[in-house]
Amino acid sequence: MSGQRVSERPAAATREVIGTVDGTPTSDGAGVKLKRLLGTSKLPGLDPFLMLDEFRSDDAADYIAGFPDHPHRGFETVTYMLAGRMRHGDNQGNTGLLGPGSVQWMTAGRGIVHSEMPEQIDGLMWGFQLWVNLPASDKMTAPRYQDIDPRAIPVIEQADGVRVKVVAGRHVGVEGAVRSVATDPQFLDIALPAGTAFRTALPAGYSAFAYVFEGAARIGDGARAETVPAGRLAVLGDGTEFAVAAAGSTAARLILVAGRPLGEPVVKYGPFVMNTEAEIHQAIRDYQSGRF
Repeated sequence: MSGQRVSERPAAATREVIGTVDGTPTSDGAGVKLKRLLGTSKLPGLDPFLMLDEFRSDDAADYIAGFPDHPHRGFETVTYMLAGRMRHGDNQGNTGLLGPGSVQWMTAGRGIVHSEMPEQIDGLMWGFQLWVNLPASDKMTAPRYQDIDPRAIPVIEQADGVRVKVVAGRHVGVEGAVRSVATDPQFLDIALPAGTAFRTALPAGYSAFAYVFEGAARIGDGARAETVPAGRLAVLGDGTEFAVAAAGSTAARLILVAGRPLGEPVVKYGPFVMNTEAEIHQAIRDYQSGRF
């Protein structure tokens, strides 16, 4: 992780950038081209977050093959669409359409086989998929979805034009659209016009990162603030508040994600995330025998 600074000082009130990571180009599913920001050799994980991908292309060849049927067990997937349409379905008969601004928070629990396929043949397809670990006590829970329409996501507009979508967690007393998640996540989409700034509370001890996807953002306070350009993920140190401002003379946009660390062993094998090797072997047997 480039630029990491280690300090034994007590946690500052405002979180500082302790490291930054550039995304790694890769492909997944049936050949969808994407950029992996979390879940690589540069940044393997940030408890409870396991992976973050950004998919963004206006070339259908980069995304049209989609993500055909594939299994999951032991964690949650979060899909946040910025542009384009994605049809999902699973082996339990659930279907849905994710359009611009919509969110799907899927709890795979004990196991599900699902697909995510583009429902368009051209145009921009852009969004994120985040993997969030489940505590051991919830890994074998029944699968469930929270499919959130854009109109159901609270939007807070400041007088200076800053616009905040509260996907999960809370900001100034407004609770996000996603509820009842074990890791108590905070997921904000923050749009900053040029010359503006934003602050929000974050629980001390929670893991947190910010990903800038438009413009450049200055994260932190005063001389310790760091400018993070678009396409770079910033890992945040501990503290009780997050502060950010648009850098330079242009607007910026970023997602802020935080969650309660689980502090449990993590054993991963492809789409299965459990606590022990034995549980991984059982997941493989269950999938192969059709028990998902």
